[in-house]
Amino acid sequence: MAATPTRAVVDLHTHSVCSDGTETPAEVVRAASTAGVDVVALTDHDVVTGWAEADAAGREHSVLVVPGIEVSCSWQGISVHLLAYLPDPEDRPLAAALAASRGSRDSRLRVMVERLASDGFPVDVDEVLAAAGHGVPLGRPHVADALVRAGVFAHRDEAFADLLAPSSPYYVAHAAPDPVRATELVVAAGGVAVIAHPFASSRGRVVPDRVVVEMVDAGMAGLEVDHRDHGPAEREHAAQLVRRLGLLRTGSSDYHGTGKLNRLGEHTTAPDVLDQILARGTGAAVLGAAG
Repeated sequence: MAATPTRAVVDLHTHSVCSDGTETPAEVVRAASTAGVDVVALTDHDVVTGWAEADAAGREHSVLVVPGIEVSCSWQGISVHLLAYLPDPEDRPLAAALAASRGSRDSRLRVMVERLASDGFPVDVDEVLAAAGHGVPLGRPHVADALVRAGVFAHRDEAFADLLAPSSPYYVAHAAPDPVRATELVVAAGGVAVIAHPFASSRGRVVPDRVVVEMVDAGMAGLEVDHRDHGPAEREHAAQLVRRLGLLRTGSSDYHGTGKLNRLGEHTTAPDVLDQILARGTGAAVLGAAG
């Protein structure tokens, strides 16, 4: 594949209705085109179900689509998100880990909604499931959306900062692979592993640097430095780690449609970094414009 044009706008972290976004994969790609984004990665949580639709939309709108997954991980009760670019979607060990995580998410959501309902909050399990859609990995965003629809909060972010925060009595953890093991699985599946927003303390507790080092030792290639949930201090700390460990530096929007305030292209990845990711990924082909 030819080198990515030096002025290309590259956004490597987005979500669709296949997980917790509010737009279909095609709508995400179309929105990326409208926003002037040339390359977009679809990285739904623990699923690859949006790849085919994103591929078709990328070809229609001349957008290069990087197939990806955001793998839900956990380290000593701390949530860790691992972006996996270009993994083989049929790799059995990786697929099994993703399926186990999705199953745990389902049962966890039911318990959270039941706890809220028992204390008088206007949420119902069946309504949450129906709104989320069949086969979608369930998570706190779907509970947040139900609370917004019921008028308890004005936006998802308010729900996450209050009733759905890890410190809340309504919060329930879910089973997820250790991030080092998840990195090993992604790499073995031909994917390129990048830790997402690792120091976003506004989301809750974050892992110590030694965990990031262990993930690098397991084959992790990069670190998402530029993200709206990283303040100046967190961004500088992440950038220092990138330099010290010889990692790829990425930046992304973490776009969720209307589910979050994040806007496509608000943070981006350098085209030469994208080229390195594409060169390293052997499990799946790029989609869309250059697929």
